[in-house]
Amino acid sequence: MAQITRGNGEFFVEKDGEKKAEITYRHDRESDLVIEHTHVSDELAGAGIGKELVAAVVNKARAENKEIIAQCPYALKQLKKNEEYHDVLKTV
Repeated sequence: MAQITRGNGEFFVEKDGEKKAEITYRHDRESDLVIEHTHVSDELAGAGIGKELVAAVVNKARAENKEIIAQCPYALKQLKKNEEYHDVLKTV
């Protein structure tokens, strides 16, 4: 499990002082969370970091009683694939 840090509108993983993975989000007008982008460096690829980043946003949405709109194809795939995330997935 990676050490995930919460930033301003993002969750990220650092290694040696550099961001190696991140997921960015924003609040929309209805106060839902909109996942805009997910990136995992080649160095961390295949370690499940992307899934952990999506889970971090899911946990934030649940804690704030919000739904998630995924504009990022990777995040949308993960949210649809995992039934346990369907409670926060907003279909538009």
